[in-house]
Amino acid sequence: MAHRDTTLRRPQLPIGWRRLALRLPILLFGVGLGPLLGRRFLLLHHTGRVSGLDRKAVLEVVAYGPDGWTVASGFGPRADWYRNLRRQPKTLIRFGTRPHAVTARFLTPDQGAEIMVDYARRHPRAARRLCSFMGLPVDGREASYREAGRAVPFVRLDAAEGRRRA
Repeated sequence: MAHRDTTLRRPQLPIGWRRLALRLPILLFGVGLGPLLGRRFLLLHHTGRVSGLDRKAVLEVVAYGPDGWTVASGFGPRADWYRNLRRQPKTLIRFGTRPHAVTARFLTPDQGAEIMVDYARRHPRAARRLCSFMGLPVDGREASYREAGRAVPFVRLDAAEGRRRA
């Protein structure tokens, strides 16, 4: 179930001004302006697996429904938020203006394949850019997105019982 394909050219984790730029959406959520990012982003709270400190990351929502949200790790399984959720899957997110208790469930490569195909249908340009960013070759055909989706670590953030969204 772990996505450990070492033949992929994963993007380098951001440092310097790139890291700062990628963290700006966290500031938007922090001052109550997260809804400006639309329904395609959420703020994930996670606990550092080494430090035990509260951490935050803004992630793109690739699918959502009344029972939860699905996100992808563009930096692969080595992203800190992904590794932290592996250690502590119960956490909180902020979607729009509301907090939600969630439990992370790590999806299989076959589940990821279907999610990527669906995402590419709904957001073709974003899917192509995401795959390019991750070094995954796609040619626009469903089969190529399915293969790319098998290489991407997808996480389902299931809403806690009694806290399901209407």
